[in-house]
Amino acid sequence: MMPALAKHAPVLAATALGACGGALFYALNLPLPWMLGAIVVTLIGTLARWNLSGPEKARPYVVAIIGVMLGSGFKPDTFDHLDQWAVSLAGLVLCVALSAFIVQAYLHRIGGQSRVTALFSAMPGGVVEMVEIGRATGGDEKAIILAHVWRIILVIAAIAFWFRLVLGYEVDGMMPMSAEPTGPLDLLILGLCAVIGSALGLGLKLPAPTFIGPMALSAAAHMAGITHSSPPLALVIAAQIVLGVIVGCRFKGSQPRDVFRALRLAVVATAIMMAVAAFTAWGVHFVTGYSAAQLLLAYAPGGLNEMSLVSLAIQADVAFVATHHLVRIIVLLVLAGTLLAKIAAILNRRNKQKT
Repeated sequence: MMPALAKHAPVLAATALGACGGALFYALNLPLPWMLGAIVVTLIGTLARWNLSGPEKARPYVVAIIGVMLGSGFKPDTFDHLDQWAVSLAGLVLCVALSAFIVQAYLHRIGGQSRVTALFSAMPGGVVEMVEIGRATGGDEKAIILAHVWRIILVIAAIAFWFRLVLGYEVDGMMPMSAEPTGPLDLLILGLCAVIGSALGLGLKLPAPTFIGPMALSAAAHMAGITHSSPPLALVIAAQIVLGVIVGCRFKGSQPRDVFRALRLAVVATAIMMAVAAFTAWGVHFVTGYSAAQLLLAYAPGGLNEMSLVSLAIQADVAFVATHHLVRIIVLLVLAGTLLAKIAAILNRRNKQKT
């Protein structure tokens, strides 16, 4: 019993620390408290060389819970205007291309990164794929990882604080309370959405399969009127804590000087991405009339889970925001294995010729 407990002690310690951080942020009335609090305290502990490890094996399960919760925000008329999203989706592609071009130039010229490392560090999405393909094509794996982890943390914090402090929204990452209680049958339906949705997502090889699958099934169940409930509040809080701990612990093994150097670069890079997202959002807002706040969430270079949580918290159109982030991920995944890899190969050949 004791050896087994000792084996899992780093994960248990990190999770307990994350829960304390979430509770502290909640007590201080900060935005997205359970996730941001868990990220911040585990990040501090990781950099302090405490023996912490993220519960990576739990990620598919907690992501499925959040996917089911986000699916609860869908309504029968959610996709009635899907054909009208063409302009905003075109704006998304323009936003990603422009911000990636500017950021890679900044990371290479000012940050001193190689062109390949800068290229894959600047792409806002598909973190695992960007790291793997970037490493395979000669990029600095650690620098790419740090760039993406910092980007996600900074975007989550910036978006949460902007909507909370500037626009006055209550950004807690929770589903608005349903007028109907969550009964045993509702729990069974939501549980099946999580289990079957995850299996379908994995079987169909969807991006973020244990998130997209449960969200899609939950959305279908809510749009069909089968249930009107969302997962229990305690379960959603626990899922956000675990996600925050996983993100915070991803700095494990990094040297503090490398981490803070990456932070300095990421602050400017993220500011560029957010500025381009805001500029594009305002432009599309004037063309389409869609809410500028909703467009900013759709274009923000953060995680699909986290930006969808914020959209849910401010009662924006979750389907609109989630669909745009899903398109961004798919586009970048397709490009990563083809166009970006070819560009990286060309850059490597040029570097060899120069040397």
